[in-house]
Amino acid sequence: MESIALFGGSFDPPHIGHVAVVNALQKLEFIDEIILMPTFLNPFKKLSHAPSELRLKWLKKIFSSYKNVKIDDYEVKQNRQVPSIESVKYLLKKYKKIYLVIGADNIADLPKWNSYEELSKLVTFIVAPRGDIKIPEKFLTLDLDAKVSSSYLRKMMDAAMLPECCAVEIIKYYKEKNAT
Repeated sequence: MESIALFGGSFDPPHIGHVAVVNALQKLEFIDEIILMPTFLNPFKKLSHAPSELRLKWLKKIFSSYKNVKIDDYEVKQNRQVPSIESVKYLLKKYKKIYLVIGADNIADLPKWNSYEELSKLVTFIVAPRGDIKIPEKFLTLDLDAKVSSSYLRKMMDAAMLPECCAVEIIKYYKEKNAT
């Protein structure tokens, strides 16, 4: 494998927007493999709603039949917050070219990312559009029109926005968590 798309995130919960991103990435001929890497804990958040092992399990279930898609547990196994630069360096031991997939809502905060300047020299960013956020020309933009977010889903628990294979399990988990 020469080039990969690294799609990291909390995936709390994983939803059809994440599936749409993977489907759009699969259409890009310059990407040989897509790696989804759930965080143990997002560096910009104080907590996760679902445990990392459960989010990892859901991703494996959702993408089990996808060709050239891998779920990597590197960050989960670290049992701590892992900056993107660390995950990228880990993957550069195996791959020559890394495209880092981010949501457009992350663009404004990129300068706050750990070692952003170094990271920007090691990867090419691919941005998934979110709402009306303008994406600078220096970034590659995914052809995508997904209008869903994990935070919205945790509030609304709309099964139509969850992958069918684990929608019931995800809804049950978050409803039970909110009841306690």
